[in-house]
Amino acid sequence: MKHLSKTRLMGAALATVMALPAIAQETINAVVIDGYPARALWVQEFTDFFIPEVDKRLAETGNYKMNWQENYSGSIVKPRGVLEGVQLGLGDIGIVTTIFHSSKLPSQGISGATPFVSSDARAVARAVDEIAREFPAMNNEFAAQNQVYLATGVVLDTYQVFCSSEVSSVADLEGKKIAGAGLNLRYLEGIKDAVGVRGGLTDFYNMVQTGLVDCAMLWPEAASTFKIAEVAPYMIKADLGAVNSKTITVNSDYWAGLPDEVKAVLQEVAIAYRDHVAGIAMDIAESSRATYIEQGGKIIEISDEDRAAWANAMPNIAQELAATLDANGEAGTEMLAAYMGKLAEAGFTPVRDWAAE
Repeated sequence: MKHLSKTRLMGAALATVMALPAIAQETINAVVIDGYPARALWVQEFTDFFIPEVDKRLAETGNYKMNWQENYSGSIVKPRGVLEGVQLGLGDIGIVTTIFHSSKLPSQGISGATPFVSSDARAVARAVDEIAREFPAMNNEFAAQNQVYLATGVVLDTYQVFCSSEVSSVADLEGKKIAGAGLNLRYLEGIKDAVGVRGGLTDFYNMVQTGLVDCAMLWPEAASTFKIAEVAPYMIKADLGAVNSKTITVNSDYWAGLPDEVKAVLQEVAIAYRDHVAGIAMDIAESSRATYIEQGGKIIEISDEDRAAWANAMPNIAQELAATLDANGEAGTEMLAAYMGKLAEAGFTPVRDWAAE
């Protein structure tokens, strides 16, 4: 029997290795849904920041690759339908506008129930998201909707009031019909004879234009993006405060099937997205006010006394929210105190201390 040479043995070994199947990179499909258009800030940044960041982090190991399928502008669900769409599996990942679902997601209303505290989107986003991780309520609420909570987003620096006719003070809002969404309609209970009319961001232009309402509560970036100055050229700068209104969630069944590496990346990037979007909201706040003026709008400053009078005339909707959560078996009172404490530690003094009453 002839002995094989060393070179021939090495060649045979190499051929055997090359013949073995390579470890394949797994492709994971992800259907993303939101009913708002792609030009909306949070949707645009999901496309421009969230998705590339997930792809970049997964590429570091090369084990997995995402096949993203983005569906916006009502192609699968309307703005109010994202929560149900993710619940039913129409989308794997959704950007839920939580202000539309106060009965199903009451704890998500914590910043909306505490106006006149902070107009810093970054601080509010961080405080709400920390609350979600320190108390189980928010995770429990989404779990009941067959979803996994990833992170809360704040896309607005502060709600303001935009009107079709000239106004110069809070008193000028008395008797007016004012559009809003979710808890901010409760703010109007502090204004005599004001009537709240429920609507969504994409509806406000037409609601004012047709005379269905006299004013709408939204924020300057959205006002400039949706050209609100054309129908509501007067903005009362009330600085009602930043509010969390967007939460990234994942369908629970889809989540259960994801590899741990992908889960970890999605969780990490969701937090990065939270801070990224809040930072953009603050960066463009001033320029958005300038754009509103360029589009024909006028900004009316109101006094600190006017703001305090409005705040103190409102019912304490924060305490109402805390009581609701308490009744649901959640630590609502403790959550409210912790949230107000986080903003106080960040340097914000409330016009009204909602937790102390």
